[in-house]
Amino acid sequence: MLTGAVFLVTAAVLLVQLADPDLFDRFKRDATAIDAGEWWRLLTGMFFQDGKLFGGIFNLVALAVVGTFAEWCLGRVSWFVLYFGCGLFGQYLSSVWLNPVGAGNSMCVAGLLGALAVVVWRARDAEPPQALYRAALLIAPLAVLDTLLHDNHGMPALLGIALGLLVTGFGKGRAAAGSPRSDGSSLG
Repeated sequence: MLTGAVFLVTAAVLLVQLADPDLFDRFKRDATAIDAGEWWRLLTGMFFQDGKLFGGIFNLVALAVVGTFAEWCLGRVSWFVLYFGCGLFGQYLSSVWLNPVGAGNSMCVAGLLGALAVVVWRARDAEPPQALYRAALLIAPLAVLDTLLHDNHGMPALLGIALGLLVTGFGKGRAAAGSPRSDGSSLG
């Protein structure tokens, strides 16, 4: 299970970060350091947590819940592309526009959440619970509002929606029907 592996790595990094707080400063997203050639901070910023213990636990719970559902609905390959693609996109946009210093996997999870909203929209004929359907309908406008308010989670969620539309074949295939694939992929 990919979600479990990423969860364990992220949790291990959190524990190491808590044991040695100086590591956070060496690996967080920092636009000045990235501009100076430390490009890896775009990657490590997805594993270190600027919210320390509380923020890390919140992000890990969100990863466990959203990530497990996304992996089941979309498959491992799509999950990987969405999680790390939206995460890198969010880290990059944050470093150049919104919040040049920080860290956390919440933007990765926001991308998965955007894609899951598409899965729920596409499952309308399967009659998902109305509360779930209404919540999914709120993801796009909330992501736009989040972006307008200059928070760094809206754009990764919007990218997740766009990629979710692509991955689900605009309503065709397994993700739209909600049935898991045995090969762990929904891309082709």
